[in-house]
Amino acid sequence: MKKKLYYLLLNIGSLLAKCGQKGNNAFHKIAKLIHTPILPDLDLSLKRFYEERGDEMRYNYALNEKSLVFDLGGYEGQWSSEIYCRYRSKIYVFEVYKPFAQAMERRFLYNPDISIFEFGLSNENTFAKISLDESGSSMHKEAALMADIELVNAAEFMKKHNIEFIDLMKLNIEGAEYDLLDYLIETGYHKIIKNLQIQFHSFVPDALERMTKIRKELSTTHVVTYQFNFVWENWERIQ
Repeated sequence: MKKKLYYLLLNIGSLLAKCGQKGNNAFHKIAKLIHTPILPDLDLSLKRFYEERGDEMRYNYALNEKSLVFDLGGYEGQWSSEIYCRYRSKIYVFEVYKPFAQAMERRFLYNPDISIFEFGLSNENTFAKISLDESGSSMHKEAALMADIELVNAAEFMKKHNIEFIDLMKLNIEGAEYDLLDYLIETGYHKIIKNLQIQFHSFVPDALERMTKIRKELSTTHVVTYQFNFVWENWERIQ
């Protein structure tokens, strides 16, 4: 009963957020006084990920040289490099931290199939700041060192580049996945993505309920092929 009331209050808060964030915050506070979800044990998820060879699953897709892959959160480009070595697919890599993006531009300088973009995809065109923590750099963390980044509206990017189908989209964007996935679902762009490889992050406020909501919405168009809570999971579009 407490759990049902908790999610009811969250939903009311979400509706009020359209009129103002204060109402949303108030309902979230009341909800958490009634019930606080227990986050899955990350260590157990990670242990199961390696025991079940989840690290191999992340590269096992039906791709070829005609496939289009989006790598959101490219970091040093290793995941894209591995995917390209296996399938020779066309890859768009998005990295908000310019030094990382520029390093990848040098790394893939002579590979015309891999394109590097020095910005992230989001629900809006804006500028923001991220904390600097190697692969863990995030808009949702504070740090002594911060960097300015650019975010580009995902729908506008798709239209500009005539993107009609994406075979695989990897999201490792340190908490920004929630807003982006909400937006892709809202606009229907999730339907053009065959495989969504997602790393949800637990440090974002209301992470568990937001992840649960996104999973529920994705389940109407996609099916889970592997899932390790707050480590990695993959959703494949229902044919």
